[in-house]
This record gives sequence, structure tokens and C-alpha cells, in this order.
Amino acid sequence: MHDASDSREKLARLLGNAHAVLFDFDGPVTDLFRGMSTAPVADEIKEAVRLHWGDLDQDVEDCEDSHGILLRLRDMADRPTAAHRSRAALDLAEARVTRHEYEIVRSARPVPHLDTVLDALLGLGLRLAIVSNNAEGPIREFLKTYDLQSAFDVIVGRDPKELHHMKPSPEPVERAVRHLGLSPADCVLFGDQLTDLAAAVAAGTRFLGFTGSPARSAEMMRGGADHVVSSLVPLLSAAKSLSQLE
Repeated sequence: MHDASDSREKLARLLGNAHAVLFDFDGPVTDLFRGMSTAPVADEIKEAVRLHWGDLDQDVEDCEDSHGILLRLRDMADRPTAAHRSRAALDLAEARVTRHEYEIVRSARPVPHLDTVLDALLGLGLRLAIVSNNAEGPIREFLKTYDLQSAFDVIVGRDPKELHHMKPSPEPVERAVRHLGLSPADCVLFGDQLTDLAAAVAAGTRFLGFTGSPARSAEMMRGGADHVVSSLVPLLSAAKSLSQLE
């Protein structure tokens, strides 16, 4: 994607001007689903919600992603209709996704070099947070399993009562920034999805992309990313180069 020395210099400038790094969870911290489709979870949710709401809108029926379907169901609940759409169906859907996340984190592993990168960033005096569309409980369980919880000052997970606050909404990013007591410009969001980028741009933070896809990397750069990496190795290298200057 980038020449190694050029990448290290760009990352060093990005980190050198930051006071905090906000990590997305699924991607930069752990490859939570390891390429597995969440369509079975989405299908289970659709079946359950039909019992409450009847026929579902087409965009909901077409969705095969467990997070995407939460947003689509929330949108459907807001659309004008003669039929009553109970809040219970949304709560049921969110709870099912959370239960699946608890199940999947039990076999999840940290991405390579994560612990070393966290130590290096903390050694630079940077504060760390997690900002995720995953539920907070499974995130905390994962961090506790690998003794990583002390690295993060703030964990912002999915708001179960307001699904519209999921990224690409800037709200969870803004909430993390407020908890840290910083300004958005002091923070870098590190994420692997275009929704992460959209949230960062809307919130006013910097953005570091994480993807092995050249196409997605190019799309992130076109969308305003400050830089994109395909592993944590360049981030570690940049952090080490900064520590040698101190």
C-alpha cells in the first residue's frame, strides 16, 4: 500500500499530534467473526421480529448483517404505519445480537502485535479508548480474558436503547472524546470500516484506516483518511521511532 519509510513518517506525524487513539473493536483489536457471515443471526432476528411486527420492509428482508439489521429495524420503527411497532421487537433484536457477540468473543483472539502496540502507545503518553458498534459487555469480557482492560480509559459500546447511535453516527466517537476530556482534533479513530471513517469525519477526529484490501484503502483515502495500514506493524514502528525522539 505504502512505502515502509513513508508510512512510518506519516504515522509518526499522526501520532505525534494526537493525545488519544480510539480503537474500533472488531478489526483493530480482534478479528471477531474471522470471515464468518452473520446472516444466520440476521435471519433469526427477522423471524422473531415478524411475530411482533408482521411483514418486514424490503430493506430489512434484504439485510444479511447482524449490525446492519439493527439499524434497518430502527429505521423501520420510525416509518409511518397504521400498525403499532412495539419497542419490544427492537429490544429482542438487540439482545440477540449481544448474545451472539458474547458467544463469539469466547473464541476470539487479539490481532497480532496488539499488546505490544498498546504498550508502545501508552509509553508515548497517549490515552486509549474503544469505540464500537459491538455491545460493551462482550468487549469487556474479551479485554478481561487477555488482561487488556487496564490499557483503555474509556469503552463506548452499542447503546441498546438508541440504535441510531451506532456508527456511522458520530455520537459514540463524540461520547468517547467527552469522557477523555479532549477535543476531537486531539484524537485519532483507528477503524476498519467505511462507517468508522464516516463517524470520524462527522465527529471531527483524525482517522487511521485498517484494511488489507487495496480497494478499501483507496476508498478510505478518498474519503478523508489520514493514513491506512494493513497490519499493526507500521503503527508499532512509528510509535517506537517517536519514543526514540523523547
